[in-house]
Amino acid sequence: MDKSYLAYPNRAYGQDHEFYDWRMAKDRPSLAWENGAKVAICFIIPLEFFPLNPSGTPFKHPGAMVTPYPDLRHFTVRDYGNRIGVYRILDTLKAANISATFAVNGEIAKRYPPLLNFIRNAGHEVAAHGLSTDAIHHEALTPTDENSLIENTLYCFDTKPDGWMSPARNQSSRTIDLLTDHEMHYCLDWEADSVPVATKGGLTLIPNSYELSDFTLLHMRKQGEEAWLKQMKSSIDLLIEEHSRFGSQMLGLTLTPYVIGQPFRIWALRELLSHINVTEGVEAFTAGEIDKKFRSQK
Repeated sequence: MDKSYLAYPNRAYGQDHEFYDWRMAKDRPSLAWENGAKVAICFIIPLEFFPLNPSGTPFKHPGAMVTPYPDLRHFTVRDYGNRIGVYRILDTLKAANISATFAVNGEIAKRYPPLLNFIRNAGHEVAAHGLSTDAIHHEALTPTDENSLIENTLYCFDTKPDGWMSPARNQSSRTIDLLTDHEMHYCLDWEADSVPVATKGGLTLIPNSYELSDFTLLHMRKQGEEAWLKQMKSSIDLLIEEHSRFGSQMLGLTLTPYVIGQPFRIWALRELLSHINVTEGVEAFTAGEIDKKFRSQK
């Protein structure tokens, strides 16, 4: 390896960034969720607008169009999620009496106000999810341009959300500070721990599992629904087992409407929610509820 790789100026003991203080898992204070829950489940449902002709700057969103313009096959599948799949998820959450956090693109907020009203009236929470899937936050943006992306996103909502998830969960080194400047309460981009982490500016980083995302497991890795369900249950069981060592932990689980909302897959979500409801020590909370509970214990 070229020795220049070892000359990174921020390399230090513990971690090589300063967004939050470093500590080992065994040294963090134990958390306690409501109702004595040992494991908090936070369902995050992205509602995303995919342009037919994405710029792909600096990279294409993982769910972006695949074939040359106009890629109507993939476009209509994504649109199916926002028109059909999301309502199957909403029906399933209602049947299980579970509330979730819907991460909504600004373009979706502008184009589908009745959908946002339906989500809010059903008792769920709305977080901002960037302007669109073609508005990626990255290091080559100027601070002014990235700040404008956040401002323009928040402008699309009639009520300013407290939470944020970046398109493709990609950030620049400035994103955390800019979100803090805009008085956002929590961010759903990272999964650095199995408990929330507070940045030095006061933003709560709520873990959002990429490895357990339905998009990752069912779409990218082409696993079956049975395997996905088993992995969800196994993850919950292990966090319960670890409670005596680490206190209450959490799982942030992404449910993608055009993936888990398909008619041949929704049974797996129904069974997962049933498992959560009958398993002692497991409770589902929105990201905002987790943020407030975490802040009260810092």
